[in-house]
Amino acid sequence: MKAYEFPSKVTPEGKLELPETLQTSLKSEQVVKVIVLVSEQEDIEDKKAWSTLTSKQFLVAYSNSDAIYDQI
Repeated sequence: MKAYEFPSKVTPEGKLELPETLQTSLKSEQVVKVIVLVSEQEDIEDKKAWSTLTSKQFLVAYSNSDAIYDQI
């Protein structure tokens, strides 16, 4: 079984758009398995929070003795 990952959007008719390259590689009437992953607002907020926390924790762990590596 092959897997293809690509971004898509739902058309006004409620259908998913497929990349043209994928459309040409699929046989007509071929049965496929579809998994739809949808980002939720909560996911976006979590990602921002983790990014902020990671940055803060990285800077907390930095000490003056680490400055020697800045010149390499």
